[in-house]
Amino acid sequence: MIEKVSLKKKIKYRSEYRGIKEMDLLLGKFVKKYVDNLSYEELLDLYEILELDDDEIFKWYSNLKHNKKIKKNKVSELLKNFKI
Repeated sequence: MIEKVSLKKKIKYRSEYRGIKEMDLLLGKFVKKYVDNLSYEELLDLYEILELDDDEIFKWYSNLKHNKKIKKNKVSELLKNFKI
């Protein structure tokens, strides 16, 4: 089990250093806004999303056809509705 502080640090890093600048901006700003208000379980949900490939997250976020199933939960709903 990852300690909450360590998990937040991993999430912050993973959200800002993606490889695709647009995803760095989107995910970085999303994490900055919400990371301190999420429960441990919600942080795990967010970390699971961040482990996916940028292309998959982008397609899901943009309502394009994608292969990976992103779980529907509070975090995915917040991200899906997040606008920069």
